[in-house]
Amino acid sequence: MTSVQEADGAPPVPAERGPGPRPPVEPPERSLSWSMLSRALSVPLILGLVCFLPAVIAAQPGTGLRDNAYWLQLVLTCYSGARLATMILSTRRRLLQGVFWMFVYIAMGVAPFAQAVIGQTPTPMVGPRSDLVTAVSMVLLGCAAFDLGALLASRRPLRRRPVRGGRGPARAHRVRLRLLVVLAFAASGYYVLKLGGPAIFFTSRQEISASVAESGVASGESNVGSAFLKGFGTVPALLALLFYTRRLATSRRARRSPSTVLVWGALGLLNLVVNNPISNARYWFLTVLVSLLFTAFPSSAAIYRTVLTTGVVGALVLFPYADRFRYDDEGYRPPESASAFEPLATKDYDQTVMFANTISWVDARGHTYGRQLAGSALFFVPRAVWSGKPEDTGVRVGEWMGMRMTNLSAPLWTEFWVDFGAAGMVGGLALIGYAAARTDRRYALAVTRAGPGPGGVLAIAVPLIAGYTFILLRGPLLQAAGKLAIAALCLMLVTSFRDGAGRRSRS
Repeated sequence: MTSVQEADGAPPVPAERGPGPRPPVEPPERSLSWSMLSRALSVPLILGLVCFLPAVIAAQPGTGLRDNAYWLQLVLTCYSGARLATMILSTRRRLLQGVFWMFVYIAMGVAPFAQAVIGQTPTPMVGPRSDLVTAVSMVLLGCAAFDLGALLASRRPLRRRPVRGGRGPARAHRVRLRLLVVLAFAASGYYVLKLGGPAIFFTSRQEISASVAESGVASGESNVGSAFLKGFGTVPALLALLFYTRRLATSRRARRSPSTVLVWGALGLLNLVVNNPISNARYWFLTVLVSLLFTAFPSSAAIYRTVLTTGVVGALVLFPYADRFRYDDEGYRPPESASAFEPLATKDYDQTVMFANTISWVDARGHTYGRQLAGSALFFVPRAVWSGKPEDTGVRVGEWMGMRMTNLSAPLWTEFWVDFGAAGMVGGLALIGYAAARTDRRYALAVTRAGPGPGGVLAIAVPLIAGYTFILLRGPLLQAAGKLAIAALCLMLVTSFRDGAGRRSRS
């Protein structure tokens, strides 16, 4: 048995060898040119994320209080900015950890800090100011727990089990992959026909929702039918496209195969209909875009760093305006703001204030001790069968607040807090940090030439999860669980551990 020990910023060191093949060791990405470039970029990048942007926001005019919540929010912004800069400048691609810190920096750092300065929040805070202080403190504590879990994962060596009984790493079975393609066209075709044809997918999300309601798959008591319709209409098509994109990106033989290129082109057209940014939520299209980039360029450090850096700019500048197609022309109201940071205080980034409201709700109602997480895990059970099935955490808190619009966020911190309090939140985020770091390391080995090859399942699953991380972290989990479960079913469909079939697919 062999092991690979990998420390942050250091190349993997093979342990004492025994019999059997060498483990897939990721070649170090360092080069003299990049080393010089990273040193040149490190200072302005860190200063920009940690010092310049927070200073610019702090200088904005506003009515916000300079109390404990303000200073804790500033500390959180600087801390997450430093960790994001570390991810960008790292010599290794850490997809899950990088996306986590990008979300925290934007949604839990910069945006709430702008709200604290301007004195405006996307949703009202119904509890005392002390609950906001607690919320920011708990976000900081959760980030530290995530870092602790990642650190523990980096200290534990990766082990590769020797091939026994013809079993090897997870790869996509060729015949099952064709079945996934058939499923993608059948499910998406049914989705398109059920909504009235392809033209409806290029109107607005309001029209899509109206068409789903008219189709009869959703009822007033349960949205399971519409969730399955949308999920199976979009997820298999995306996964099939990712598998064929990886084959074309990593296999010369696949690029010379007219049938492979033709199927890839047909899947691209299918995704253009069902997964375009007009008919889908911004977070889902972000999943599509990020997963495609990481799949098409699995070994490109430049693409990885570009996604993280441009993601910050896009989220702060473009994302608040990217809901142009949520409503039709009559219902759309373009945002009007006197400051470049005001859209951050009036629209999408309600995560921190909703955490504060959730703390107030728990103080009034008590913890649910696993009930909310159970409802998310059993999302597929209709309410007609489970009469007491919990609603989305954001919906429950919004109804308690007396809000008319209850489509509110419930970041992952709040989901753990509602069920298990501070201890559960710290433990949950530590486990997530540990799992993210271990998965990032295995992904880095899977996309090398010594990895499973073009059919490697991990090389598809990790980019998809990285893109979907935005949805999982924003919450509520009950809304996010559906598509994640469908993706897991599709991956189980195509996955094979037969080493002989995998070796044939490596050509």
